[in-house]
Amino acid sequence: MSVSFTYRDARISQTKLHTTVNRLIPEIKRVQKASYNNEYASVFLPQDKKQIRIIKTLIKEKNKFKPALIVVIGIGGSNLGTIAVQEALLGKAYNLHNSPRVLYADAVDPDELFIIETEMRLQLKKRKNVLLVAVSKSGHTTETIANFEIFWQILKKYKKDAHKHVVVITDKNSYLWTLAHESAFSTLEIPLHVGGRYSVLSPVGLFPFCMLGINIDALLNGADLMRRKCVSTNIKQNPAAIGASIIYLHNKHGRNIYDHFLFATDLESVGKWYRQLMGESIGKKKNKKGKIVNAGITPTVSIGSVDLHSMAQLYLGGPQDKLTNFVTTQFNHNYSVPNYKEYDVLVSDLQKKPLRKIMSAIIQGVQIAYQKNKRPYTETTLTRKDEESVGAFLQLKMIEMMYIAFLLDVNPFDQPSVEMYKKETRRLLHE
Repeated sequence: MSVSFTYRDARISQTKLHTTVNRLIPEIKRVQKASYNNEYASVFLPQDKKQIRIIKTLIKEKNKFKPALIVVIGIGGSNLGTIAVQEALLGKAYNLHNSPRVLYADAVDPDELFIIETEMRLQLKKRKNVLLVAVSKSGHTTETIANFEIFWQILKKYKKDAHKHVVVITDKNSYLWTLAHESAFSTLEIPLHVGGRYSVLSPVGLFPFCMLGINIDALLNGADLMRRKCVSTNIKQNPAAIGASIIYLHNKHGRNIYDHFLFATDLESVGKWYRQLMGESIGKKKNKKGKIVNAGITPTVSIGSVDLHSMAQLYLGGPQDKLTNFVTTQFNHNYSVPNYKEYDVLVSDLQKKPLRKIMSAIIQGVQIAYQKNKRPYTETTLTRKDEESVGAFLQLKMIEMMYIAFLLDVNPFDQPSVEMYKKETRRLLHE
């Protein structure tokens, strides 16, 4: 399997873990029946072959224009997963030496939009093509619609056939869907029961991935292989059920901070994607029975080894309120330190060492320090930074989140408190 999960240092008794995991069996059986007709629809996405055919047909059409720049316009679940996968597989510095370049417009930040607009106009003045990809689950996300209108206005000034350079990804029959068809934009449908934070393996992510040359078949295959493990009632072999139970049990005993400590800088945005997944899925005022519980676990993101020089003192010496999940992987490249003996006085035993070996020593050193300080942790290992591993990791974490929500007795698919801010924003804009 391209992703493995270990928990020998989770500091949870096997008896408690076994009891809690067994509580999940009814929920596991419900997830087994995932389809587009129920709330577990996102679990079904990797099996939807028709969706893949539709996306690939549209990819062929848009690739004919050879866009030099793709602007993905969306916020939250509409772009966090896309950024996460793009950076994990292509690297944070992808735009420096590759085409098409891809930029993301999320917040209504005029300074950020100025940078995107400048690049967009530069390409259009060179008579190159720019593809706008507008993504909104509801079809009426304030930030997304505002930003899209700005970029659409620019595109129309340079392109007589501007509508051919727009793809809209939204719920079928949303207001945005209707407007897109009236404007002759290309459209892709987000399945009705697939929520934004669970939509990375839907057209929301798959279309941009394909435009960037990412192998979506391998991505989905990894996700589907992990799905099979995560819906198994052989609970000793079910990483999602075990992981969810560990997180739940620690939360029950006061550890309400869950840190993803990612030892690969290109995985940082995967951590940010997970931050939304956990924050919106289980941060709930009320449980399923309507009782006020103010449930939630605070997700944080740390990058190894950078944050060992900023947060390790807190993690190892501070309050016992955190559970850590170390995420490690094999690197695609390697370098070795030159053999300059005069540098031995600065750091001994460093000369001629491969950077992979140095990073491995750091990871092991951190874990030993956690053990000695009785700090609980789990470890998730991606065999490689490739499509199959990343797809498997995303699926593992999404199904795991459904199981955590079940144990906490909250709905992982709604977000009533987020809707409050949206409602107030619209009221203020109306005044």
